[in-house]
Amino acid sequence: MKSSFFDRLKQRWGISSNLSVVLILIVFALTGSSSVKLARPVLDFIGLHKEDFEAAWYALTTYWILRILVIFPIYQILLVCFGWLFGQFSFFWNFEKKMLKRMGLGFLFK
Repeated sequence: MKSSFFDRLKQRWGISSNLSVVLILIVFALTGSSSVKLARPVLDFIGLHKEDFEAAWYALTTYWILRILVIFPIYQILLVCFGWLFGQFSFFWNFEKKMLKRMGLGFLFK
């Protein structure tokens, strides 16, 4: 018999309730949307405006690379914060540590 999407996620993430799966998915959605939304004000605050970059592909590419580099730490912080707000802090804290270790930033947790 084929297992459901929720059953596969529960097994993979080591959780037991469908409510936890729903809350975790909500946290991922909110975090992604919020981090992208917050990137522009942060870039404006540090003085990097899209209009300041030339229309040439390499200038716009530089802008988008900088934007992604700004989004990354915002995402990491928001993920743990939203996880805490939704009662899933331990899941997201472990998720963060695992992800950062895979990226070679595991030294941050020693």
